[in-house]
Amino acid sequence: MQHHLERTRTEMVMRKYSLRTIESYLSALAAYFHRKSGAEDRLDIENLRSYILDMVQRGAASQTVHVHLNAIQFFYREICGISTRINIPYPKREGRLPVVLSHEEIERMMEVTPNAKHKLIIALAYGAGLRVSEVKDLVIRDIDFDRGCIHIKSGKGAKDRVTLLPGRLMDSLRQLSVLRQGSDPVFVSERGGKLTTETLQKVVQHALQKAGIIKPATFHSLRHSFATHLLENGTDIRYVQELLGHANIRTTQRYTHVTQPALRTIKSPL
Repeated sequence: MQHHLERTRTEMVMRKYSLRTIESYLSALAAYFHRKSGAEDRLDIENLRSYILDMVQRGAASQTVHVHLNAIQFFYREICGISTRINIPYPKREGRLPVVLSHEEIERMMEVTPNAKHKLIIALAYGAGLRVSEVKDLVIRDIDFDRGCIHIKSGKGAKDRVTLLPGRLMDSLRQLSVLRQGSDPVFVSERGGKLTTETLQKVVQHALQKAGIIKPATFHSLRHSFATHLLENGTDIRYVQELLGHANIRTTQRYTHVTQPALRTIKSPL
């Protein structure tokens, strides 16, 4: 089993898959191999159907099932060279709306965060619509102070994009850039290296707790809020799509379900 996992890891690294995707695929494959009867590199459609059915019946989220199916398909097609189509229907994705924080809630998160670096992390993630991985990997030369923008290099899907540099944060970011190399991370740990994903997520969770926010929000909710607030302010959805780096406009359109302006003009009959 370990041999197949290492081959899969090597292939995904060569294709420049993100670290998160690699870890998700390898975890899914390991779980599948543990349950599979027979050799791992021998495709058994009925055995696979039984495995997926068991996941669904145990209440696994649709996204989790999708990851497992994608990982297994990748393994058999790209590693084993088996072209047989795995004709197993993907479960319908849950129609969950993104968790959006109000502007006031985000301001409160920053107010209760005494650490200046942590406060800047929250502000930049929201103000530029960044993923946690993009905050972690951001380096000094990616910030264009003259043009007022941030270059995101090899974001999700290995795509580059340009997003907003909030004017309110320019002075703080300039101070972080003084006497530093262009390749240095913007946010560094006490030991001098990049902050970890886990550390960044904890920064946001601590701020949510101290601000008394009970919504099931995460670091990614700052990005959701960025997109939703831009749409509420009348920004064209195509521009929002570009700023977020979405390949498909339908991904951006889900934020139209949580925008508020139209709702505010409607009065309850009560």
